[in-house]
Amino acid sequence: MPDPQSPIRQTDDQARTLARRLIREARFGALAVLDPGTGAPFVSRIALGPGPDGGLWSLISGLAFHYRALAQDPRAALLLGEPGPKGDPLTHPRLSLTLRAQFLAPDDPARGAVRARWLADHPKSKLYIDLPDFRFIAFTLIAGALNEGFARAYQLSPDDMGHL
Repeated sequence: MPDPQSPIRQTDDQARTLARRLIREARFGALAVLDPGTGAPFVSRIALGPGPDGGLWSLISGLAFHYRALAQDPRAALLLGEPGPKGDPLTHPRLSLTLRAQFLAPDDPARGAVRARWLADHPKSKLYIDLPDFRFIAFTLIAGALNEGFARAYQLSPDDMGHL
């Protein structure tokens, strides 16, 4: 039972469904990484999509700062959800995820299936997907914090969000 003073609600099926939808529909998000030189946080917008078996994936250039940061320390956070066209942006649902990144080796046998799925969701990436500095990254979910709007906050486990 949650602390009566805590703003965190008991996680229910409605919260689980919303979190899973935000993850499933995400095609971009704000990725937070740690600067390897200073340890300071750094945020960048990245493209997202599911892999051939689900999960949450990205395709990132080796020239990007966040690529180098993840190569040094795979811990990351990701913010999903966008404000709607009207109203206070803080009343719209958003999901903060704590993640661990894992790079897919260029010669991994799964790359073909990951590539095909990525192109199905991101057809414009055909221009750069096969450049040698681009790598796919799979994200493993550690925890989530869902904010559905004012006074509707939930802490979520990987089980709540469907085992990314």
